[in-house]
Amino acid sequence: MNIQRAGFVGLGLMGAPMAANLVQKGWSVTAWNRSPGALEDFRSLGGAAADSVVQLRDEPVIVFMLPDLAYIEDAATGLLADWQSSPPAAGTAVVVMSSVSPTAVRAFGHKVAEASAGNAVVLDAPVSGGTKGGMEGTLAIMAGADDEADFRRLLPFFEAMGTTVRLLGPLGAGSLAKACNQLVVGTTTAALAEAAEVAERSGVDVAALYEVLSGGLAGSRVLDQVGPRIARKDYAPTGPAKFMHKDLSFVVESADATGAAVPMARAGVELYAELKRQGLGDQDLAVVRQTISNLSRTGAAGATEGIVS
Repeated sequence: MNIQRAGFVGLGLMGAPMAANLVQKGWSVTAWNRSPGALEDFRSLGGAAADSVVQLRDEPVIVFMLPDLAYIEDAATGLLADWQSSPPAAGTAVVVMSSVSPTAVRAFGHKVAEASAGNAVVLDAPVSGGTKGGMEGTLAIMAGADDEADFRRLLPFFEAMGTTVRLLGPLGAGSLAKACNQLVVGTTTAALAEAAEVAERSGVDVAALYEVLSGGLAGSRVLDQVGPRIARKDYAPTGPAKFMHKDLSFVVESADATGAAVPMARAGVELYAELKRQGLGDQDLAVVRQTISNLSRTGAAGATEGIVS
């Protein structure tokens, strides 16, 4: 892109470091966030603040990094109404970088196209890499775009935040890829948590177990990053665990649409639903170990069987 200017909606655990990386790479970024504290922090880094999402209407790129599509649609209501009165410049890009439903983001794309008289296009580009990747600018970015040219012109923008950037198909493909990513992360984390509980209750040191596992076929980035928190029972949030339930639900939704069997995803949906029922959803993903421990402590063999059936 010739103009390194963007609007950014949502300065949460992931959005704040992503927007900061854009500024550090020379982009002029104006952000909106519901709570003012994050905006003050962003200003101190050289960013600008908007009083409303509508004020971002003339930015060539507008990023939404909010918890789910319902939040994005709510935040974009005034923007789309404004565009209906006065369409934005042709080629305006609305980039959904949150984890959202592949089906719903396609519907959102139609809504944006209609409101903007066809001048704005939606791309979905969710990320993986956690807050560490967000801060270091090493995120994996999985994109969906109906026109490859839209993705190509946004490459410098994506590369300011990530080191692995791929176009995976039309709008919605990025969100499907992120759902698949979460299937692997969510079920692997749960398996590590189960292993930790079995080991500890049998008198085996969990940290030592994980060290051995990391040297064999069970080694993975999930083990490297989440494993130490599981072993320490450190559940301080790097990202709320409750979102895993939402993300795995998207896997099931996509599987139902294609006739694919996803027994692991369905078991994961039930396990993370139980995590939320236990009131643990705002803690780190590693807290799934506490969920399993709670089921074990109550002797809920029947409940456990119900989760994985």
